Amino acid sequence: MRQRRLDWDGCLNVRDLGGHDTENGRTTVFGRVVRADSIRRLSDEGWSALVEYGIRTVVDLRFHSELEADAPRDLDVDVFHLSLFGERDDERWAKLDALGSAEDDDAGFTRVIYLEVLEEHRANLARAVAAVGEAAPGGVVVHCQAGKDRTGLVTALLLRLAGVAPADVAADYAVSERNLASLVAEWIAEAEDDEERERRRRIGATPADAMRGVLDELERRYGDVGSYLRAGGASEAVLDAARARLLEP
Repeated sequence: MRQRRLDWDGCLNVRDLGGHDTENGRTTVFGRVVRADSIRRLSDEGWSALVEYGIRTVVDLRFHSELEADAPRDLDVDVFHLSLFGERDDERWAKLDALGSAEDDDAGFTRVIYLEVLEEHRANLARAVAAVGEAAPGGVVVHCQAGKDRTGLVTALLLRLAGVAPADVAADYAVSERNLASLVAEWIAEAEDDEERERRRRIGATPADAMRGVLDELERRYGDVGSYLRAGGASEAVLDAARARLLEP
């Protein structure tokens, strides 16, 4: 049986979106879409594994400033870059952080922030889904920095669009916390005081209930994920292409 978890040297949080049952009796296909933390951290061996897996397109959701920190490298895949949350704005993120901190638990913290950015950057979420659907033949890898927030939202929309049940989408999202545990622990340990340590701990969490709550609320507001993406500018053809990327004909 194929495994979703992929070991690409240099990354911690790589997994295939294949093997998920849908609500209408189909199954998402392996090798079509992979989610990851920043693939620019891959070693030469890791890059070889990516190419050998059939990846031909990279959808990079990071901020421009994150790209600038990359060492130059010749890539043998197509790269589509979209800063999913626009330009980096520390003041805006401080307000979002405060909004989330008013919630009682980790799930509420994450859910409130995700719903805010889903509304604020709706057009970019639609563009990211379109980039996956309209990519050239071959596998697509979607990544950001840690592969849990920006990547988590885009891949959740893709899976839900394909008909994967919200509980299963949320379970996939939650896997990132385990994969990134060592990295997040180091980041928390570097904090200067208890308040900052607690803030970082909340940011590093990926509770399934958070994503389930996000999807439930998004579908309450829009009816379904497809309607949300159409409100962001996605055409029916784009939605069909995104579904087809994950499902057999």
